[in-house]
Amino acid sequence: MKLIIQIPCFNEAETLPEMLKHLPRKVAGFKKVEWLVIDDGSTDATSETARRNGVDHVVGFTRNMGLARAFMAGLDASLRLGADIIVNTDADNQYDARDIPALVRPILERRAEIVVGARPIAEIGHFSIVKKALQRLGSAVVRLLSSTDIPDAPSGFRAFSRDAAMRLHVFGDYTYTLETIIQAGQQNMNITSVPVRVNRDLRESRLIRNIPNYVFKSFQSIVRIFIVYRPFRFFMIIGLALFGAGFLVGARFLLYYFTGSGGGHIQSLILAAVLMLIGFQAMLGAFIVDLLATNRKLSEDILYRLRRIDCAEKR
Repeated sequence: MKLIIQIPCFNEAETLPEMLKHLPRKVAGFKKVEWLVIDDGSTDATSETARRNGVDHVVGFTRNMGLARAFMAGLDASLRLGADIIVNTDADNQYDARDIPALVRPILERRAEIVVGARPIAEIGHFSIVKKALQRLGSAVVRLLSSTDIPDAPSGFRAFSRDAAMRLHVFGDYTYTLETIIQAGQQNMNITSVPVRVNRDLRESRLIRNIPNYVFKSFQSIVRIFIVYRPFRFFMIIGLALFGAGFLVGARFLLYYFTGSGGGHIQSLILAAVLMLIGFQAMLGAFIVDLLATNRKLSEDILYRLRRIDCAEKR
């Protein structure tokens, strides 16, 4: 059994040595434990620092592609390197590496395919009240969309079985954390969570530049994920809401019309017709995007099979 610990990095030459010195070289249940750094177009000496500090594999991009792309590049590289289980962690040393054995244990025991490390959010001193509230809100939305029970959806400290890693496809550029959980729930993967510890804050988060930006980006990601993975429900809800609003406006016009005062409310009739027409089109669109979603699932299955063949040849 081989465990690969992957670390997406962007200009992490300063924090990487501190983080790497805590990573394990031996974990119960594995013959090999290797480290992989994904250099996401760093302009500092991240790659050189990684090699100098004993990292086994370094892959990356010539320019910054974003956390989600770096994460997927790490999964692909880990699979090609023959990983049986992949652990993803952050280069800022946020997560306590001593919890890696606990993180991989449910997969080793075949109780789960994906394990997410749940941080003690309420006890993290450098998290603001607003950030803690947003973490809880985001996790609640993800649980609703994915039909899973993951208390800390934004956590990047997680473990994947080989098969689960082959099935994941992140479409967004901002972050992978929310989308991978929703995708796992949609594909009926067995996903669970274990409590993990955190270390002191070495630097400010690069993903969360400021609270308004984080709220906007997270909301954008959640809406996009909802459209991708729940397209029929999304457009049907919009269609029914618009059609229903148009129906109520039309009923109001008819009420005035039959009481003899409809002449002054012709604009209500126009508004009702427009709302009902748009609503009806949205409901028709729900069936079309549902067919497209079915095609996407077939494409994901084909890509999964191709990945299995490709990785089997390289083992």
